[in-house]
This record gives sequence, C-alpha cells and structure tokens, in this order.
Amino acid sequence: MSGLIKTLIKTSTLSLALGAIAFSATAADKVYRLKLAETWGPNFPIFGDATKNMAEMAEKMSNGRLQIRIDSSNKHKAPLGVFDMVKSGQYDMGHSASYYWKGKVPNTLYFTAMPFGMTPAEQYAWFYHGGGMELMEQVYTPHNVMSFPGGNSDIQMGGWFQKEINSVDDLQGLKMRIPGFAGEILADLGAKPTNIASGELYTSLERRTIDALEWVGPSLDLRMGFHKIAPYYYTGWHEPGSELQFLVNKRKFDSLPEDLQEILRIAMRTAAYDMYIHATHESGKNWASMKSEYPDVQVKDFPPEVMAAFRASNDKLLAEHAAKDALAKEIQMSQAAYLEQVRSWTDISHRAYLNSQAK
Repeated sequence: MSGLIKTLIKTSTLSLALGAIAFSATAADKVYRLKLAETWGPNFPIFGDATKNMAEMAEKMSNGRLQIRIDSSNKHKAPLGVFDMVKSGQYDMGHSASYYWKGKVPNTLYFTAMPFGMTPAEQYAWFYHGGGMELMEQVYTPHNVMSFPGGNSDIQMGGWFQKEINSVDDLQGLKMRIPGFAGEILADLGAKPTNIASGELYTSLERRTIDALEWVGPSLDLRMGFHKIAPYYYTGWHEPGSELQFLVNKRKFDSLPEDLQEILRIAMRTAAYDMYIHATHESGKNWASMKSEYPDVQVKDFPPEVMAAFRASNDKLLAEHAAKDALAKEIQMSQAAYLEQVRSWTDISHRAYLNSQAK
C-alpha cells in the first residue's frame, strides 16, 4: 500500500472520528422545547405551582436541554379540552384531572379519585406498587397519550351549599358542580350534576346558575370566596384523595433522548409529591383562618340517610360499569383488592393513632 493511500486512510479515519465527536456534542447540546396546556388559569395557586415546579426541575436537571412552556387556560381557551389537545399533538403535555375525560374515555375516571376509595398515601402506593400505573397505561395508550400522577389535593370537602341537606329528598333537582363518578351518583339520586371550569365557579354559584358546588378544600376554597355566598360547608366522601395528572403525547415522549425521558419522569413525580404537601400545608393554614375569621360558616356532615344512599348508589353504578366493560371491571377489582389490603394497615396505624389523640 502506497504512502499516499495510507495517508488518505488515516486522514479519512480522523475526519470520521472528529465528525462523530462533533455530532455527539451537537446532540448533547440540542434543546428540546415542549408546550404544556393546563386546565387552570394563570398563576393558579397550588395546581399551577405544580406545573411551574415540574418545568423548572426538568430544565435544571437537563442543564437547559429540556424546556417546557406552560400555557394556562386564558391562552389556549379550552380548560376542559386538554386531553384532546395533547392527543392530537397540538400540545406536547397537559396538566388536568383524569375524570374530566370520562365522557370521551369512560375508564379515565378511575385515576383521579373514587367515592369511598383510597386516601392519597394509599392511592400513591397503588399507582406505583400495586399495578395502577400499568392499568392507567392500558386506558391511555390507545389514544397516543401517557398519563402520570400530577399532584394530590388530599381529601376534598363535600362542597358548598345554598341550602342545608337534611334528607335524600333535598337532592332532588339540586344543580351542583361535581365531576367524576360522584356526579353519576348525584344524578342517580335525582340531582342535576354539571362540570364547570374553575374560573366560572364563583359567578355560577352567585347567580344561582347552580345551587351547590364542590371544588377542593380549605387550601383553595377560601380564596375562591365561596363562603360569602353559600353558608353550608359539607365534609367529604366523594374524593378521598384527588390526584391530578400530567398528560404527555406519546410520540413526542418517544422522540426524546432516554436521559430526558427519565428527567421528565422524575420532575413530574417530584412535582406531584410537592403539590400534595403544599395542599396539606395550605388546607391546615386556611382551615384555621376560616374558623377564626368566618365563624358563620356552618360545617356539616351529610346525614346518615344521605351517606347510605350515596354508598348504595356507588355500589350499584360500579357494578353496572363493570358489567359493560371488562377493563373497567379489572380496574375496579384492582382498586378494591388493594384498598382492602392497605386499609387494614391504615386502620391499625393512622386511624388508631388519631383515635388515641382525640380529645
């Protein structure tokens, strides 16, 4: 082999190596920009903080390679259209609540909260260690969407009412903002449930477009001003651990490098946990304020007759859903079995401790 050929081969090899290094450096420096649509308005407390925290963590952990722009409902104009926008690829990500999509995909309702179901800790354990994530994947994958826990508001209060609820008869014709499976229960008992975006709740209650509403709890209800126009505040039964969700367009997720996929997963999971403890903090603080500053608010438990009717309707409707849909039945059985197992521990640990501290 002539010296000239050897020189050319060495030069070509060196050029290829340098090119590969340059390509690798370029790939490592590439910035991936995602767009997220949230159901909430701009700077919405707690819920909106979760999306901001997630985006900030993702950018920091990726050294700026993963950047997420957040569009609130005032920008995209479709607070209850987030699922469709992520599915179609109009947005890469979303932040909302899974049960909002039950009219499109009925089995999505199981992944926010179920009446008489799991507490936040129990539900997180089911998601990550009891098969919940795998079942959620079965529901969302056919729609080119991935769903991840997006922050828990803790147990939600039963709602604000213009009139006191003394019997099941008081539910007849009651116009109430209440989403998810609880809305189906209220409808079964004669009420008229509806779902309204957060920005319209106060006005709807004030103008008597609705007679009652449930939103979250003291963490958010107090600043919404519901206590000014509805004197009765009922304790919870319908959402014992309300989990929001991060939605991700699957094709977009698959197009990310593996390290950025993992960074995004970690950022979402961490932001979800932080929202849970943030909501707990705010509820404790606002509950104390409500008792001292607004003593006229009448905090009520639903009467035993009403609670019994709620539970009976819940059992009947669950059975109807399971009879019509094999996947619904599988999800229900998974949740019921896990709740039976984990609740025995909750009873002997948390419930026993709280009972021992009761004054």
